[in-house]
Amino acid sequence: MPPLMPTSLPFTSPWLLAPMEGVTETCFRDVILSRLSPGELGGAYTEFVRVSSLPIPEWKLAEHLGKKRFGQPVGLQLMGSQEGPLAASADAAIYAGAPLVDLNFGCPAKGVFKDCAGSALLDHPERIEKFVRACVTAAAGRVPVTAKMRCGVRDDTRLEENAQAMEAGGAVMITVHCRTREEGYRDCADWGRVARAVAAVKVPVCGNGSIETHADLERMRRETGCAYAMVGRAALGNPWIFSGYEATAADAARFLLDYAQALLTRKGYHHHGASGRIKQLLFFWTAGGLFEGADEKARKAEKARRLSEKSPESLFAWLEERARSGSAHPAERAAVPSLA
Repeated sequence: MPPLMPTSLPFTSPWLLAPMEGVTETCFRDVILSRLSPGELGGAYTEFVRVSSLPIPEWKLAEHLGKKRFGQPVGLQLMGSQEGPLAASADAAIYAGAPLVDLNFGCPAKGVFKDCAGSALLDHPERIEKFVRACVTAAAGRVPVTAKMRCGVRDDTRLEENAQAMEAGGAVMITVHCRTREEGYRDCADWGRVARAVAAVKVPVCGNGSIETHADLERMRRETGCAYAMVGRAALGNPWIFSGYEATAADAARFLLDYAQALLTRKGYHHHGASGRIKQLLFFWTAGGLFEGADEKARKAEKARRLSEKSPESLFAWLEERARSGSAHPAERAAVPSLA
């Protein structure tokens, strides 16, 4: 095992926000982190940063980390198919201010798989160990290096072997997304796979997959023995899943408006681009009774109507109206921004 390997992780609670391509950029992360205390949400990650034949420069990695800092750490996730550029990018990430570096061995995308990165490496545990070892050596004890994996490509027969390869390379935490690449994002992930990884390694394991409620967080730890639990898509529909707070419609609308405003002012999005990102969240949205209706059928119809809304101004005006309705958490009671 490489020397100078830090064993302590900087997370402030056992609940973590998953890295999600096209979602967990700086604006989305900041809106969530500003609403949840370090005791409620223990940490987050950037979207994966793709490393090709050349290392990613420090300034670019700093952009992914963003300028704002909160009580919780934001790990920088890297993914690549060549250990040299990957290790050099890990070093640059630390200079950019990353408190930990995570390596992606789980992305199921076709283009990534074709380039022998992400989940494609799950057929090659010896390469996984080399990649992790190279990045741990580059980190030289300055920050922890962690790794995230799916349970396999076609099946889970190499789950333990891959987890052990990550541990042998020096990863101090292994996140197990308990689906294979071929299973994609189908419902009812097998938590038993997380328990198998826990039994196979000595380092902490983080479980990921099919966590749908706040109660599921502790249930995953109890049933699998994992030290941490990570939430992906369910956090897109309910950012308060980590705290268990029962959001109101006003809370929900204000969250979405603040996200839109950040995209418009910080990222330079046009209204159509910002409304597209809001709809991306609305597709998953469950928090706060945001969609009105006398029954489930009516609420689904209301959701479909908002998702098909062509006018960004109309979508934002609806959110502004909902933000002014009913009660809200004290953190949400500032003036409602007008985006319409």
